[in-house]
Amino acid sequence: MTERKPPGVPFESWVDKQIQDAQGRGDFDRLPGVGEPLPADLETPYDELWWVRRKMAREGLAVLPPALALRKEAEDTLAAALTAPSERAVRKLITDVNDKIRTMMFRPPPGPPLGKKPYDVEDVVRQWRERRAAERSGQPGPSEQSEVQ
Repeated sequence: MTERKPPGVPFESWVDKQIQDAQGRGDFDRLPGVGEPLPADLETPYDELWWVRRKMAREGLAVLPPALALRKEAEDTLAAALTAPSERAVRKLITDVNDKIRTMMFRPPPGPPLGKKPYDVEDVVRQWRERRAAERSGQPGPSEQSEVQ
């Protein structure tokens, strides 16, 4: 703990002396981030929620409106279904995401519209079968960008 500022000593010179003494003892030598550049976000205008944004980035979190979150989930689910290990897994994945899409379609969402309709389960299963057959025969499979509605 530092001592109290003596009376009659200007505050600035007393603080400067405290800093010089700490430097002399090596108190600043092994601080985290020593020798590294300052973070780039220090150049941006002040943001009251900077710590929330930094924490979310560090934890890999994102906050999207419900419709956009479901849209991303639907695209990720379709990709997972096309590489699923069994037809049963494909049907389960697509049926579950279709239920969520239908629920969102009939409930006005906050934020932007969903812009998705349920996938055709049989069409996704057909694509999955084609992909499996192509993988087994060693030929390149159908494009992942095929139209699935």
